[in-house]
Amino acid sequence: MTEELFREDAALVECEARVLALEDFDGHAGVILDRTVFYPLGGGQAGDAGSLRAADGREFTVVDARKSKQHAGAVLHVLAPGAPAPEVGARVVARIDVDRRRAHMRFHTTTHLLCALVPHPVDGCSITASYARLDFHMTEPLDKEALTAGIARLVAEAHPVRHRWISEAELDANPGLVRSMSVQPPRGLGRVRVLEIEGVDLQPCGGTHVSNTREIGNVVVTKIEKKSAMTRRVVLGFAV
Repeated sequence: MTEELFREDAALVECEARVLALEDFDGHAGVILDRTVFYPLGGGQAGDAGSLRAADGREFTVVDARKSKQHAGAVLHVLAPGAPAPEVGARVVARIDVDRRRAHMRFHTTTHLLCALVPHPVDGCSITASYARLDFHMTEPLDKEALTAGIARLVAEAHPVRHRWISEAELDANPGLVRSMSVQPPRGLGRVRVLEIEGVDLQPCGGTHVSNTREIGNVVVTKIEKKSAMTRRVVLGFAV
């Protein structure tokens, strides 16, 4: 398994690691490390990009991070097409693209604010560095300006954001904590990570987030779409 340092510290941008294995990913070389700061695609959030730097100065560009299909619990650092990979056993410094991660953190935290502003189940989610979206299971119309104003208010109120772990039994006793219809918290480890925005939102989440809502900055609702009779899509973007 890869030790996932980002689970406890989303602000960590690099770490020393050792190459455990190599794995093919659709024709790209993929590198498995014993520990990493790279978040792999999952829960609607895009994977991190960045680099691996070997002790001899060689640098390997990481274009994506995914969960390994061959090694349970391992994070796959996907290299650029045709690029060589570091040797198994090599020591490297893994460093994420900080701007990309920061955008993910800001957008992901904003989606939690949306969940507080729109009290309906979520049946779809996508978080990238350029936009984010949430699909709500509902029939009522939504107002773009009202939601943008609500987000701005919660950002300005500077609510602390923190995570903690609860047992699977605690989650079973509080099923209302799960807002998503399409992505369920992972089971089998005995505990579940929950994200709390103080006084605003509490739900299971394994993604990366800012530490205070004021760090979100100026995020606005750019579009609201009626995707089906029972689905309203809210799209977020950074204000220009």
